[in-house]
Amino acid sequence: QRSNPPKMFSAALRRTAGAASFRAASGASCTKTAWRSLASGPVRGGEISDELLEKLGKLSTQALVDGLWVMGWPPAQIDAARALHPSHKCVGRAVTLQFMPARPDIAKDKPAGGESPEYEAFELCGPKEVLVMASVGPHESVGGDIKFLRLKQLGLAGLVTDGSVRDTDEIINYGFPCFSYSTTARQGPAAMQPWKCNEVVNVSGVTVRPGDAIVGDQDGVVVVPAAVAEKVYS
Repeated sequence: QRSNPPKMFSAALRRTAGAASFRAASGASCTKTAWRSLASGPVRGGEISDELLEKLGKLSTQALVDGLWVMGWPPAQIDAARALHPSHKCVGRAVTLQFMPARPDIAKDKPAGGESPEYEAFELCGPKEVLVMASVGPHESVGGDIKFLRLKQLGLAGLVTDGSVRDTDEIINYGFPCFSYSTTARQGPAAMQPWKCNEVVNVSGVTVRPGDAIVGDQDGVVVVPAAVAEKVYS
């Protein structure tokens, strides 16, 4: 007698059959969308109120790291991001931007101008947001004075990256807190392209979800997951 397939295998069969039926009814392009929604979890882990955000900003990064460690959470400090200037401190909700290694088809397919993922991310920023830019390498430039002028105009709470920035003096003069691996004179587009806006990103081994609290000071940058932010503070 044939035994019943394991539950996980049965679920896989149902998904496969469902995708095949959906493809027959709606076409392959719709199937891709269906598969994306089935394969991805929610982008955000929760919501952080303005009041809680302010409270978290009054804690040191050491206190936040220790609190998350006691709770059994994985490392939450972005080691590759250090303050560009001794005065720089920040607190805000994460807006994320993922870069991808440069490739001709990536450069061709990326929306141009104001529709580029990086400018979409910029426009989501304000006084209570920190832009988190996931670079492809520590020495690659995520931007400089021309691009970041828009961030100055928006008055964002801070910028964090595991890559490098250029036009250092001008960025410091812009006045917003900036945390990066280093500085560089090189241009970024030759090495990488902005590809995804406000999705879950990996920043030097630390997971950042849009809406997580980002707190930075002279000791580093800490990611406080929105799902446990209230508990961390208490």
